[in-house]
Amino acid sequence: MNSLVDTAKSASFRNGQIVVLFESGLEIRFPVTASSRLAGASESALGNIELSPYGLHWPELDEDLSFAGILRGRFGPLNKTA
Repeated sequence: MNSLVDTAKSASFRNGQIVVLFESGLEIRFPVTASSRLAGASESALGNIELSPYGLHWPELDEDLSFAGILRGRFGPLNKTA
């Protein structure tokens, strides 16, 4: 069984990237162009990010990305690498 030992405390859209900050101080970021479902979305929709213990959710875009997937470079269907 896998357990995430760090907790995300915030996620935001900045300068064309999704930026996630964790309690430990770790920061991960990736360009929205790496995800076919995020690319081309409005700034408002990209900035409306919900956090869960396992990943990110964009309610306006009906998109979910897991932290495990993001760390492996998987950004959803028709994935392009960052």
